[in-house]
Amino acid sequence: MPPENHAQAAALIDVTSGRLLYSKQGDERMRIASLTKVMTAIVAIEHGNLKDQVEIGKNAFAKEGSSLFLKLGEEMSLENLLYGLMLRSGNDAASAIAEHVGGSEEGFVLMMNEKAAMLGLSRTHFMNPHGLDHDDHYSSANDLAKLTAYALKNPTFREIVKTPVKNAPNPNEKWDYKWNNKNKMLRFYEGADGVKTGYTKKAFRCLISSATRNGQQLAAVTLNDGNDWDDHAKMLDYGFAHFPLKQLWEKGQKIQGYSLVTGKAFSYALAEGEEERLVKKLILNKPAVPDLSFGHRGYLEIALDGNAIAKVPVFEEGSRLPEEYPFGTADKQSSAAGYERLTFWQAAGRIFKMMLEGGS
Repeated sequence: MPPENHAQAAALIDVTSGRLLYSKQGDERMRIASLTKVMTAIVAIEHGNLKDQVEIGKNAFAKEGSSLFLKLGEEMSLENLLYGLMLRSGNDAASAIAEHVGGSEEGFVLMMNEKAAMLGLSRTHFMNPHGLDHDDHYSSANDLAKLTAYALKNPTFREIVKTPVKNAPNPNEKWDYKWNNKNKMLRFYEGADGVKTGYTKKAFRCLISSATRNGQQLAAVTLNDGNDWDDHAKMLDYGFAHFPLKQLWEKGQKIQGYSLVTGKAFSYALAEGEEERLVKKLILNKPAVPDLSFGHRGYLEIALDGNAIAKVPVFEEGSRLPEEYPFGTADKQSSAAGYERLTFWQAAGRIFKMMLEGGS
């Protein structure tokens, strides 16, 4: 049984597979305070240039709530602002990032909501990039878990949130900025490697944490939890103990009885006895003339207790396998696993481009 916790809502997810391992009131729309900044950071990383110098404007200067205490007109690299955003939860950094990347705070919020829609976060809506209370600014524990699993696949995001201390140039003083990460899990939980704290007077204590053990990364979310550090440790312990990550297919593994191989590796977090209940079904595409599939012949569908959890692409033996397969997966967490759903022609075009570019 999952451990009891003090949260109004909570969720636990396996980052690699995107499988939700535990949920408590997971779809309830709630205030999320600075957990908002997970979306702010990933949108900025994906759309901005980390080396850009960002000027602190009037809207960002002296922003209420947690702050980096940046000066009006001060310039800082987008990369350093992202560290200040995620380690110290700087609301001034959030507004400055939003205005720089989105052209305006409103434009950036539109990008945040578009990203939420793309990831299938149906219980999420943003009104600002920092998380200060607004009645129309909300998410859910499940949505935040899926968002975090997606964000943690980005190496820049992953590096930022696991950093315990960051120094950054300070143009106004003789000493550098020094930011200590507010996430205490990094200091007291074995394997902890992220993610974000949050608090407002209406949202109360909110926390997302992540940890990696034995090659498996989990992320936990709690909303309105007065004992979040201990609750996260128990949730993560539960996930590692009861849902170990198992590799079911290797990339290039031969399909028995066919001249076919898998196009990507596939791993899934499975409880005891679940692996025996997996059902695998090979689904082949109809032959096409001309054949523009570059060896792609169909999917190996994997189901658990009648529910499809993945579609692993299969290719003709000898085909050049893509470096990163862009077709998507079958389960509802596929977006959290970092894939887009594409039409066949879109996917074929991407594979063709990969082959021309040497798989870069």
